[in-house]
Amino acid sequence: MGNPLKEFMDFAVETAHAAGRLTLGYFQAGVQAEYKSDDTPVTEADRRAEALIRRRIEKRFPDHAILGEEHGEKTARGSAMRWIIDPIDGTKAFIRGVPLYAVLIGLEIDGRCEVGVAYFPALDDMIYAASGTGCFWNGRRARVAATATLQKSFISFTGAESFEPAGRFAAWQRFLRTGYYSVGWSDAYGHALVATGRLEVMLDPVLNPYDCAPFPPMLREAGGYFGDWSGNETIYGGEGLSTTRVLLPQVLDLLRTEAPHGNAGGHEDG
Repeated sequence: MGNPLKEFMDFAVETAHAAGRLTLGYFQAGVQAEYKSDDTPVTEADRRAEALIRRRIEKRFPDHAILGEEHGEKTARGSAMRWIIDPIDGTKAFIRGVPLYAVLIGLEIDGRCEVGVAYFPALDDMIYAASGTGCFWNGRRARVAATATLQKSFISFTGAESFEPAGRFAAWQRFLRTGYYSVGWSDAYGHALVATGRLEVMLDPVLNPYDCAPFPPMLREAGGYFGDWSGNETIYGGEGLSTTRVLLPQVLDLLRTEAPHGNAGGHEDG
């Protein structure tokens, strides 16, 4: 008997691809950004891509709830299923013509993220997983890196300016000193790189649920971890950390040497 989650995963892959192709019509084409109340950018591509995703979900799964960055929440009384979507994660990269933005679609069942898809349209990279199926990168099985120490690890992070307001500046500096190589491949791209074995650690001090819903199943199925900076697998911690299971104790030890000062909430990249 097949995994019942595979239907949802296949649907999410098809939907992310369709939304991603839509965004390419605006990419590197002089699209204009507006700025929301939190000063994050939004474009017509964001809104149209989310509308496309929502239409597909509502047609295929009319009884499911939906949470999206641009069009808010649609509740569904009695349903255990909630789709969480970010039509363009990395809008700042998108409006500058940088090809590292993603379409993110996750499915939460009874409060646990069970299906996740991250599609990078400008790279044509698709990374997807569902609980019990494994994690896949363009059809090939994906695994986290086997690196044994942080001293030989590649470490990435989101916007450098976000660490100090979140009370994480000292922790970030310790990672910069400890890792073998540190680089700001930010937003969804950094977390996807961990899931596919190309990075060992991705640090995100400020994160909303729609910025990260695909990552728990992706990292879990690839042999890694996504969650908060205290070791809890969650998308509701206001922060995000992706790493390997081997390195997780070392990462948490490095983080625990400094108590957090609280997060301001909201994601700086839109």
